[in-house]
Amino acid sequence: MKTTFFALILISVLVMSCDTPEYSHAEIEPAEYSIAEFLETTNYNGASFSTDQSSILVSSNKSGIYNVYAVPVEGGVPVQLTASEGNSIFSRGYFPDDERFLYTSDEGGNELNHIYVQNTDGSITDLTPGDELKANFNGWAQDDQSFFISTNERDNRFFDLYEYDVETFERAMIFENNKAYTLGSVSPDKGYIAMTITNTNADNDAYVYNTETNEVRHLTPHEGDVQYAPAMFSKDSQSLYYLTDEDNEYMYLVRHDLDSDEVEEVLKVDWDIMYAYFTKNGKYMVVGINNDSRTELRLYEADTMEPVTLPEMPDVNITSVSISRNEEHMAFYANSSKMPGDLFYYDFSGEAPQKLTQSLNPDIVPTHLVDGEVVRFNSFDEVEIPGILYKPHQANEDNKVPALVWVHGGPGGQSRIGYNPLIQYLVNHGYAVYAINNRGSSGYGKTFFHLDDQKHGTDDLDDCVESKEMLIATGYVDPDKIAIIGGSYGGYMTLAALTFRPEEFAAGVNLFGISNWVRTLESIPPWWESFRKYLENEMGPFDDMEFFRAKSPLFHADNIQRPLMVLQGANDPRVIKAESDDIVEAVRNNNVPVEYLVFEDEGHGFVKKENQIEAYSSILGFLDQYLKGVPIVESETE
Repeated sequence: MKTTFFALILISVLVMSCDTPEYSHAEIEPAEYSIAEFLETTNYNGASFSTDQSSILVSSNKSGIYNVYAVPVEGGVPVQLTASEGNSIFSRGYFPDDERFLYTSDEGGNELNHIYVQNTDGSITDLTPGDELKANFNGWAQDDQSFFISTNERDNRFFDLYEYDVETFERAMIFENNKAYTLGSVSPDKGYIAMTITNTNADNDAYVYNTETNEVRHLTPHEGDVQYAPAMFSKDSQSLYYLTDEDNEYMYLVRHDLDSDEVEEVLKVDWDIMYAYFTKNGKYMVVGINNDSRTELRLYEADTMEPVTLPEMPDVNITSVSISRNEEHMAFYANSSKMPGDLFYYDFSGEAPQKLTQSLNPDIVPTHLVDGEVVRFNSFDEVEIPGILYKPHQANEDNKVPALVWVHGGPGGQSRIGYNPLIQYLVNHGYAVYAINNRGSSGYGKTFFHLDDQKHGTDDLDDCVESKEMLIATGYVDPDKIAIIGGSYGGYMTLAALTFRPEEFAAGVNLFGISNWVRTLESIPPWWESFRKYLENEMGPFDDMEFFRAKSPLFHADNIQRPLMVLQGANDPRVIKAESDDIVEAVRNNNVPVEYLVFEDEGHGFVKKENQIEAYSSILGFLDQYLKGVPIVESETE
């Protein structure tokens, strides 16, 4: 009864929060918004309750760059707690018994993250000092007297695990990692550490390290390709829960008894289970399911696995659930294509959930935005390809619009339903966008995921080309004005499209994409050591450089005929700046139009609002010039 009431109340709160009437698609004549107006939308992420449950710690770019804020659960303006003006800061949670908190930050996007504590007097302590190390927060001990951090300071290839005292910050190494283990959670009694070893991109193994005996135990001996992903330990530390695709197309949850080695299936659905975890005292199990590009959130009574009813809303994701240490309060985010992630607070006593943030710029009318629709088509070999289609309100058979094939990062990423300011900005300005989940994307089963192994820039690229026919068949897309855009691996796909299918797309926008696989594989960051085998099976044998030269756009750039835009962060450690420098020079030597933007204070992705404004407005200007014939204008600055 109580949980059903929660569902009904939450639905009503979400509906009322939009405060706009319903219109059919054809009736809407949307206002045209600037990118600055779209980026007046505020991003929030993370949720950690204070010790008295009076506030929730989040990260937000409200100041123009990510800082840490405290959001009062009674409502009101978020209180800014950090004041960075240069490097983004991301919260990792309040301390259990006071108002101190942990956060992580790097230098200009170089991904050499450190872990910091901000004390109650505002002073800051770097818990992981050093020039070249990278550090990760690995969670709190069950007794709240310590927490765990992993760093690669001893050997830049491997992450060792340390336990820190909550008062003195003295630390002790509890696991020395000399075999490229990927570290998982620590058991409640601190007797075990869960770990994995990657064998290939389709196969890995789960282990536990005994902190008393210093022995590593192999839990999952098997034949063939099977994935294992440790999720959490039971409250009594006697069982490890992990996700696996053993004898199944999708990842499901099992429990492995550490004494008897008995394995019991806990939860299996028709999609991948993305994560599962217990709340502080084990009352609830929280489960996230990747349901056709949307997050389906489930909450269970942990002892009985009886479901706690949550709202079923097809166009709203309930994500990032955080339940307070006393398990009486819940924070979560709700989002959709037209609704950025807003933070909600719920008291399990039965009060209505409260919306604590207003993310969308109030000057933007939500009905002027566009819902993403999952659309599938059959590719060149009849493989069904899913994706998310965004149709501009002004598009129809009498007003055909240009379109973009949007390719996600990865390889192995996924375009998902949710708010994306750049997509909404482009759609608002009259571009249809199809966020394709080409073969090799995650979320659609392991068979689909591995269809592109060692075929990158060929079969997956042909999916992108074939998607044009689906767009043309809508009747509202101009067949001669279809471009391709993507970031990271999607940037590579953009370059591959213009290089290896040079007449298929009218233009391309490459955000920090790989142009030279030979150099990229030679410059993999050392802390990716545990990922190397995965990447080799995904991409191809690293010792076959001719194979990678053949699929590298840089060595075939004389094929490029269509206008290209390239955007790059100078501090990017994954796709280094030389990748973009060289392809830009090569295309210019072809006398092909190319625009190039470099951001000196960004890494692999742009997180500062001022840089996003320049980047995104420049993208629109480039597309308007080459797809609509509009003369290019200066980037928006307001």
